[in-house]
Formats: sequence, C-alpha cells, structure tokens
Amino acid sequence: MSYILFIIIGIIAGWLGSIIVKGKGQGLLINMIVGIIGAFIGGSILDLLNINMPGFFGVLVASTLGAVVLIWLIGFIRR
Repeated sequence: MSYILFIIIGIIAGWLGSIIVKGKGQGLLINMIVGIIGAFIGGSILDLLNINMPGFFGVLVASTLGAVVLIWLIGFIRR
C-alpha cells in the first residue's frame, strides 16, 4: 500500500475512531497519528483472531477498530 493511501486511511480511521469513542474529532494531526497507530493495533488484533479483511474497506475497518482501542486506552490512562 502506498504511503499516501496509508496516511489517508489513517486520517479517516482516526476521525471515525474519535467520533465513535468521544463524539468529536481531536484535530487532523492527532487523528492521523491515532489512525496510523490504530492500523497496526487493529491489524494485530485481527491477525490474532485469524480474521483477514483485504481491500480498502477491510483496512479501514481494521484501522478504525485499532483507533477505537487506542483512544479508549488513552482515555482510560488519563483518568
């Protein structure tokens, strides 16, 4: 996957994750960072569960899942 597409998916996944968890976005840069890290987390979670989600939407779902987990963990640690 190209880096540009990876960044775009990261932005979208971070934005979706922040909407799911908190109800609002945190800004483009934070959303992108959370989405990119979330892509690794989501991919790892799905890999552990032996779930394969190919294609753009599969990667987006995995990235969003990871972003939700990461945002939840960050919120849990801050409390």
